[in-house]
Amino acid sequence: MPAISFQSISKTYPSPKGPKGSTFKAVDNVSLNIEQGEFFGLLGPNGAGKTTMISMLAGLSRPTSGSVSVLGSDVQADYADARRKLGVVPQELVFDPFFNVREMLRIQSGYFGLRNNEAWVDELLEGLGLADKANANMRQLSGGMKRRVLVAQALVHKPPVIVLDEPTAGVDVELRQTLWQFVANLNKQGSTVLLTTHYLEEAEALCGRIAMLKTGRIVALDKTSDLLKAASSNVLRFKTADALPADLAARARITGRIVQLPANSALEIENYLAAVRQAGVTVEDVEIRKADLEDVFLDVMNQQGAQA
Repeated sequence: MPAISFQSISKTYPSPKGPKGSTFKAVDNVSLNIEQGEFFGLLGPNGAGKTTMISMLAGLSRPTSGSVSVLGSDVQADYADARRKLGVVPQELVFDPFFNVREMLRIQSGYFGLRNNEAWVDELLEGLGLADKANANMRQLSGGMKRRVLVAQALVHKPPVIVLDEPTAGVDVELRQTLWQFVANLNKQGSTVLLTTHYLEEAEALCGRIAMLKTGRIVALDKTSDLLKAASSNVLRFKTADALPADLAARARITGRIVQLPANSALEIENYLAAVRQAGVTVEDVEIRKADLEDVFLDVMNQQGAQA
């Protein structure tokens, strides 16, 4: 039995830009099974449909067609049972400003009918670095600390399936490390984790299998290791303040002064460097590295764009 099962799900909304009565599909006939115990990544650009899928998984939005289940419980027909099996950390910082951290977790426990849950609450507070903030009012916490409380709330009923929707967006490195250590440990103990993130190095380090979405459709689905193997074998990376020749610029990923070019062979690297020298471009910090998940992601998205 899959931990999470999306079966031919679509979600259609009225189109805000098209003529009256027109629609667009935020999710377009997606089928996907996530097995028990997996650490699974759901990646895609903004507007790809990731959050829509999670909203349908959490029962907050109804699919236009298809079905979603959590450990065999349909999220519409068996909502209460499915919700007990699921812990969702949303993107938004949603909290009640009138309670302190411990009170928030006690209230959340009550929603699931849990009593005498203090030992697990203490473990969550300690594991997520919140022990010294247990009696602090939610209004007094920084954004990063509020994010930790959201994670604790999602885990307070010990759900076997954990969904993390952009959990480290805009937070500091310390929180990211603390969160991933805690969640990875839960995964080792058998919890299933579904992660969406724009930090692709996190997905590469944590996820055993990854699906990539674009315009509501799955455009890649494989083990992380196999996705990396299918990528260009190397990447030439250097810094420059000069403009690249047009043919190189069209192939490059440029971030500020950093230029990265896909390279499948030593000859291709030599040709790149020769073209740069011939154009009079001054380079520094030249290095060759293995392709990473960001390279794979951009390749997949560009290929899909070319086919559209």
